[in-house]
Amino acid sequence: MSILSSGYTRLEFDIPSRGLIGYRGDFLTDTKGNGIMNTVFDRYAPYKGDIVYRKQGSLIAFEAGTAVAYGLFNAQERGQLFIGAGEEVYAGMIVGQSGKSVDIDVNVCKTKHLTNTRSSSADEALRLVPPRIMSLEQAIEYVDTDELLEVTPNHLRLRKKILDPRLRKRANISAAMKNAAEVE
Repeated sequence: MSILSSGYTRLEFDIPSRGLIGYRGDFLTDTKGNGIMNTVFDRYAPYKGDIVYRKQGSLIAFEAGTAVAYGLFNAQERGQLFIGAGEEVYAGMIVGQSGKSVDIDVNVCKTKHLTNTRSSSADEALRLVPPRIMSLEQAIEYVDTDELLEVTPNHLRLRKKILDPRLRKRANISAAMKNAAEVE
């Protein structure tokens, strides 16, 4: 570390490149836009251990179909959405970020049952928060170890590696049991 005459501080670190994925945005926020970050490849090194990615879980689509305002309105109470009404989703697709540390399955395709007292025009009164649109770098930053990023010419989609919710739950239980056995 060296302090420059203009009041700025120069820091040098030796860190894995994978630790910098998505950090540039946080760096600019922390330095209020004044920071300058340069990277130079130094050498290959042995694996240094896991990097903690994010603390929040994901909102995962429960079924395939078209996302509707009523389903999205109920899902947005659980976290921040990545999709808007009218978008096609499939089971296992990540549609938002949970406010909690666990993944939550949500049904964004859920429609309201029409009765004599309810009408489809009532959906127009639902206020949806605009979805968070991510760049490629932000999507790569968001991806956790059990998730994948699908890149197509028109879309960036996040999804779980295991799409079926029952199989995903079994895999999480067996991984937890394996980790507990390694600790003992």
